[in-house]
Amino acid sequence: MIQPKKIIIADDHPLFRQALLSMLQTKFIKTQWLEAQTIETLEHQLKNNNTSDLVLLDLHIPGAHGFNTLIHIRSHYPHIPVIVISAFEDNKTMNKAMEHGAVGFIPKSTSVDDIFNAINQILLGNIWLPAHFYKLETQQHTLEIAQQIASLTQQQHRILMMFAQGLLNKQIAYELHVSEATIKAHATAIFKKLNVRNRTQAVIALSSLEVAQPPV
Repeated sequence: MIQPKKIIIADDHPLFRQALLSMLQTKFIKTQWLEAQTIETLEHQLKNNNTSDLVLLDLHIPGAHGFNTLIHIRSHYPHIPVIVISAFEDNKTMNKAMEHGAVGFIPKSTSVDDIFNAINQILLGNIWLPAHFYKLETQQHTLEIAQQIASLTQQQHRILMMFAQGLLNKQIAYELHVSEATIKAHATAIFKKLNVRNRTQAVIALSSLEVAQPPV
């Protein structure tokens, strides 16, 4: 079994994350494990550990906005493969994850042996999907939006996420330590790249990448 140097686990459920980590450590004994509970901590881990071998990503991590985070990682860290781990295992969700750049999809119901096999196969450069996966027709509109999102710079992406939170330009400027005029300039660039006229339309475009809430 391959022994990767670094793997990032991004999941906001402490019990699941710790259970997964404890299980994986029994086989990947030489791996450094990095954890993220939010999008902010995930961005920090990626920025400071951009030589990581793999990201295990829960689509419902707070602030992820569905497939947006997957798209963003694949755009800015194309050398780091991403496996989606999700409570959902319907074909629509799996197909969209693969369309947006995931190299594998592991339902949270997957057996321990299959999880080990999935990660090992992906580290070998292969793709891993559950046996019940079947290919669906690609939704061209969603792919176009994904490409537009991927074209945003890191700062533009961060500002778009703040738009989605409902923050005003003045508040965003304060948070990012820049002038309000700078935020307005970034907003104009964001609207142009997303082919929209205002922040409301930008957030609507982003919402098309959302996924359903996982079962309780």
